[in-house]
Order: sequence, then C-alpha cells, then structure tokens
Amino acid sequence: MAVEQVRVTKVAAAGVSPNRRRGGDIRVLLSPKTVGTTSGFMGVLTLAPGEHVSEHYHPYSEEFLYVVRGRLTMRVETDVVDLEPDDALAVPIGARHRLVNTSDEEALVVFHLAPLAPRPELGHVDTEEPPQAGAPSPQVGGNSR
Repeated sequence: MAVEQVRVTKVAAAGVSPNRRRGGDIRVLLSPKTVGTTSGFMGVLTLAPGEHVSEHYHPYSEEFLYVVRGRLTMRVETDVVDLEPDDALAVPIGARHRLVNTSDEEALVVFHLAPLAPRPELGHVDTEEPPQAGAPSPQVGGNSR
C-alpha cells in the first residue's frame, strides 16, 4: 500500500503582514491562500488598550475566539460578554459582533472561522464603518500557496 505524501507548512505570525482594516492587528496564519486549508482559517489578533474590531458578521462561518492575554468585551447581537485570559467564545453564523480591549494592557486573541464562505469576499459583512475603511480585507481565500 502506497503512503500519500503529506505536505506540512509552518507559518510564523511575525512573517505575516498585519491587516488593520477592522481595527487591531489581524494576522491570518492558516488559510486556503497560505497553506491550502479547505475547511476554515485561523489567525491571531492583537488589540492595544481601548482599541476595537468594528462590528461585522460572517454569513457562512462560525467564529471561535480564545483569549491568550488581556481583558476584552465582546458584543454579540445584544449580548455583552466579558472575556479574560483562558476564556473561549463561539460566535454563531450570521451574528453581528464587535470586540473591544477594555484593559490597560495589549490583548492577544487566537481566532478560527469555519466553514469557509464560497468566495473570500463573501466572508465578512461590515455593519459599522471600519477604522481603516480604505484598507483591503484580510486575504484568506484562493488556492495558491
């Protein structure tokens, strides 16, 4: 029986360009574009004290967050949830959400979204003007590596 060759790709956050369109420093690490994923994408978000990620929703994906450092407040629709290190939160498909760093230290969050939208441009819908509205959205789609 032949064993299929497996390709493993390591991605370092420091080597990924930050996207600041929706606020904070968002780095998509593992995605269809970076490593050829087919079911979702993951990355890290860094937020300075008082900084926020503008309100948006994902029409095709759930979003999973894990707080590594800092204290944050997440508004999901009308619910407000305070988050601290080692807390995790799932945001349902289609739920409007907005994240704010409410602490006096930099916050670090790991996020994962799945499943993928049919096309990358359909993955996020802004419901509030992003802080960097002219900047491009994070590129997570495509089949190139």
